[in-house]
Amino acid sequence: MTLLDDRPSASSSGARRAMIDSQLRVSGVNEPAVLAAFAAVAREDFVPAELRSSAYIDRAVALGDGSFLPAPLVHGRMLSEALPTAGQRVLVVSANGYLAALVAAMGAEPVTLTPAEAAATRKAGEPAGLIFVDGAIEQLPAGLAARLAEGGRIVTGVVERGVTRLAFGRKTAGEVALLPLAELGIPVLAAFAAPKRWSF
Repeated sequence: MTLLDDRPSASSSGARRAMIDSQLRVSGVNEPAVLAAFAAVAREDFVPAELRSSAYIDRAVALGDGSFLPAPLVHGRMLSEALPTAGQRVLVVSANGYLAALVAAMGAEPVTLTPAEAAATRKAGEPAGLIFVDGAIEQLPAGLAARLAEGGRIVTGVVERGVTRLAFGRKTAGEVALLPLAELGIPVLAAFAAPKRWSF
């Protein structure tokens, strides 16, 4: 016996296709593997039941407790910058499982940490060749940088003078340098705030 409730509804499938066509493709996200991942993962499964009708809007969805599901374009641009490959170990820092599900749909092997766990990391675990930080940060904690393998890549949002931008980085000689790429509305992660400085 098949439960009809377990089947994707026509409306959610249509909303997913509309998201791909009217939000991702028109904004330059056209890599087949990325679009296939978006088509395969039901975004509405990663928001509370009362917000399912808003899952495919073109902006961040507030999930409560100060966490957000970023707009589809944010994840589309992040995945397009890094293009995870089959079998690659990817560290995903996120309060929500959607980005990790997209990474898995591309054939990579996501390992997840919440922002609080990543910010509190003091020891390096098994190194990852790619890290995604699902939000905008003011600073990259040393413990998280230590989890990136030499030559590995990181894609995150950064906050610069109150403006959020997508950024790409690579670890070279033990140091991670982030290069801002494009202004993009990305939810800010409070766990990665820079220490406050006194001003007079």
